[in-house]
This record gives sequence, C-alpha cells and structure tokens, in this order.
Amino acid sequence: MGTAEKEKKNVAKGFQPLGERVFVTYTEELERTAGGIYVPDSAKEKPQRGVVQAVGKKVENVKVGDHVLFDKYSGSKLRIEDEECLILKEEDILGIFTA
Repeated sequence: MGTAEKEKKNVAKGFQPLGERVFVTYTEELERTAGGIYVPDSAKEKPQRGVVQAVGKKVENVKVGDHVLFDKYSGSKLRIEDEECLILKEEDILGIFTA
C-alpha cells in the first residue's frame, strides 16, 4: 500500500456521515486514452470512481474500502487537506467493483 493510499484513509478520520450517506474519495483516472493520447487536466472529466472511506448508520449495501462507481452529478463535493472528496447518498452509487 502506497503512502498516498494511507493518506486518503486518514482524510475520513473523525468523520461519520449521517443516515444513508457515504463519504468517498476519488480514485485516480488514467491520464491517457487507450490509443496513447495524453489528456490535459483541463479536458478531463471528474472521475466517477472512488473508494468508500466512511458510511452512515443506515447504509446497507456498501462498506468502508469498497471501490464504487457513482453518478457523475451526484453528491456534495468538498476539499479536505488538498484531497477532493464527495459525500453522496447510497442510492447514488451505481455499483461496486469486485475485481
């Protein structure tokens, strides 16, 4: 596990989402296309993948550490310690990556 991953886990320390909300940090997206073309930061879309860092007490289908796919325009975005994070409702999570 790299240092960056350890730091991401510390971002949610001391934070408990309420109800059916989930606290997610974004995962890094590929910086170039399958054809080998590099995409500049200004042209990149926000990632739709993330790692669950904390869950509310009413969340049933995801747990801390799950890699999830979520709707592009869902949730509330915030920045904690130079890390872009997202708080979203469990219903906005489209699926969990299993492999």
